[in-house]
This record gives sequence, structure tokens and C-alpha cells, in this order.
Amino acid sequence: MRIALIAHDEKKAEMIEFAKTYKDLLAQCQLTGTGTTGKLIQQHVGLPVQALLSGPIGGDQQIGSLVATQNLDMIIFLRDPLTAQAHEPDIAALLRVCDVHNVPLATNRKSAEILMAYVKLCLEELQVKSSQTL
Repeated sequence: MRIALIAHDEKKAEMIEFAKTYKDLLAQCQLTGTGTTGKLIQQHVGLPVQALLSGPIGGDQQIGSLVATQNLDMIIFLRDPLTAQAHEPDIAALLRVCDVHNVPLATNRKSAEILMAYVKLCLEELQVKSSQTL
């Protein structure tokens, strides 16, 4: 599974905690993230993350491009709904491209946990299928 991880500044600590909680599952996935979020996950959790640009300087658009080219399976974007973001148009475009391409997008911790339950189910099914072909 190819997962993008994004977090606004006020949610970065929560994203690190989330990644620690789901480290075993995330380790089985191909991870991409916006610049600072990706680097923080690498440093604090030890997971390999392809870190793109920071969100405000093009990272959200890069993630959107991966969605549009079918190179992501889902996005976990812990958003801060109480703080205005200077790059709000980029965020809106990312949300829209996820809807256009039917890519699951979690914007809070609870919806992210639901997506991780889905990831776990998919990985278990994959293991069963691979063991049946051996």
C-alpha cells in the first residue's frame, strides 16, 4: 500500500504518535510525506518516508500529483481546523483531487485509525493469498 502522511504544524506531534502506534503496519507500506512531516516521522519513528517539499511550498501539490497519477492508495492528513493556513487553496485542491480519483483521505485521528484497520485487513488478505500460492 502506498500511503501519504501529512500534518499541519499543530498536529505534527499527533502524527508522530500515530505513526508510532501503527509502526508495524506502516513499515509494510510505501510511505510518502510532505517535507517536515516526513522528516519528523523518519527521525522520531524510524520509518522510511519519501519526504517531498513542505506543504506550503508545493508539497500538497506534489501529493495531489501522485493521487492524480494513481501512485497513492490513501492519504492521512491530520489537519488543524482551528488555524488558518496560508496555502488553503492547495489544501482544497488536494481534497478535491482525492474525491475526483476516489482516494481515501483521513483528516483526523479517528478516520486515520479506520483507514489503518483497512490497511491491516488488506495486508492480512495479501499474506493469505501469498501463502496459498506457495
